[in-house]
Amino acid sequence: MTTARAFFEPIKTLAFGGISGTYAPVGSPTSFPIRAFKVSNNTQGHLYLTTNTSRDEMFVAAGSFTLYDIQSNINPKFDDQFVIAAQTQFYVKQITAPTSGAVYIECIF
Repeated sequence: MTTARAFFEPIKTLAFGGISGTYAPVGSPTSFPIRAFKVSNNTQGHLYLTTNTSRDEMFVAAGSFTLYDIQSNINPKFDDQFVIAAQTQFYVKQITAPTSGAVYIECIF
């Protein structure tokens, strides 16, 4: 019997000085298909998070985090690969300007 395991990618981060009114990449693109991820906004500015810089996809409030468990109810016998694709780049832009802190993205594959 094979034991399934989850692994973490290296954390992705962007300091407040790199966050502006235009989208900036947070760390490097994902290396593996992502099954769950957490965005921690350790700044005092509200942010938009996206994987497509032509639209705002997710709101992350100042001083908060957001957790997405994409495959929480997957049937391992029929793994449908409902994941965020490898090589996906996360981006953030400010809604209100941060003056300290950073944004962090933790990914599980």
